[in-house]
Amino acid sequence: MVKSGLSFKEEFLHYLWRMKRFSLSKLRTTEGAEIQLYELGTYNTDGGPDFTNARLQIGDTTWAGNVEMHLYTSDWQLHKHQHNRAYDNVILHVVYEEDAPIFRKNGERLPCLELKGRFEESLVGRYRRLLANTFPISCTALFFSVPKITRTSWLERMLAERIEAKAEHISSQLEANNKDWEETFYQCLAANFGIRINAQPFDILTRSLPQRILAKHRNNLFQLEALLFGQAGFLMETFEDDYPKRLQQEYYFLRKKYTLKPIHKSMWKFLRLRPANFPTLRLAQFAQLIHQSQGLFSWVLEADTLKEFEAHFSMQASAYWDAHYVFDKPSKHKKKVLGQKTIHLIIINTVVPFLFLYGKLRDEEIYKDKALQWLDSLPAENNHIIREWASVGCDIQSAYQTQGLIQLRNEYCLPKKCLQCAIGCAIMK
Repeated sequence: MVKSGLSFKEEFLHYLWRMKRFSLSKLRTTEGAEIQLYELGTYNTDGGPDFTNARLQIGDTTWAGNVEMHLYTSDWQLHKHQHNRAYDNVILHVVYEEDAPIFRKNGERLPCLELKGRFEESLVGRYRRLLANTFPISCTALFFSVPKITRTSWLERMLAERIEAKAEHISSQLEANNKDWEETFYQCLAANFGIRINAQPFDILTRSLPQRILAKHRNNLFQLEALLFGQAGFLMETFEDDYPKRLQQEYYFLRKKYTLKPIHKSMWKFLRLRPANFPTLRLAQFAQLIHQSQGLFSWVLEADTLKEFEAHFSMQASAYWDAHYVFDKPSKHKKKVLGQKTIHLIIINTVVPFLFLYGKLRDEEIYKDKALQWLDSLPAENNHIIREWASVGCDIQSAYQTQGLIQLRNEYCLPKKCLQCAIGCAIMK
């Protein structure tokens, strides 16, 4: 909330505090007590006070606790902190301006430090220019004014953040699967086969069809297709071609044997997809991958090189799909091989975070190193986000870079978290 014509938000005060961009001389509370700052605390972007584990002296007393920041002291009550026990350990209230005294539950006045008049007004102008830029990347014109070492180290941190976020999602799924790595990898890999638009139905499909069932039929590609297409809901209709008729008959038998319940065909999306990305074709390719793999995740762990992985995943759909993209609709004859771009996306979005998490949980650096080496060996991704960075002038060579740039753009540039970004902070200087 911005009052009285202020041209900055609370995050600007967070920046001033974190970077010590305010005058530190003769610091006093609004009641006149001298303040000595020893530790400013750790910036907290989750719930609770803005800075935790601070240490400072007010008058003759040394305090350890949290620091909360607002534009005005009255925001404390506006945000209802007086009713939240998480704020009971606040030792200093840092504000732009005190407009009303704030009291603790025991009746004591909460010490307050005003920052008004303690920082350069030019900082506000730089901050406003960053936020006013309507381009997705706010620092477009100033990006290369920041030292290369700052940009490089920050992008490496962005890459780490992105991999950790993906690994955290996998970790939650791993727990739900009773730490079964093969089952979890099977589910996540299938979702990646569906690309973004069909990731959800692929995920629902694999949860309705456990990997252990497919493993029993791994040596029979026809039965694998019957199970996958049947569970996906694609065999619940009348066909003209002999092949889907036979798949349908086989699925009815297997469905009864394993007490399976298919998902509804309407969940799958075809609109605006290139035929090569149709879910029917991806299911056929996924069936082929299971057919030729003895344990999907165990094979990934044992693969030595990126080329070995690419060769293994360059699988071709069964013969029926040479002349079809969907059942009963013939197309021009063409071998349906999983493309290299798709394989690379599978490595980036599934294999790399899985290897990283596996190495992290088992404390085996070899798998984490392997994940990062593969990422560095892959060519740069080509999507609208990377094209935005290329238009700024970035020389982008590998997926190692693109993953960091995607994280930076999505998590910092779009939400305008420039003051939490090392590049934004360097520009403010």
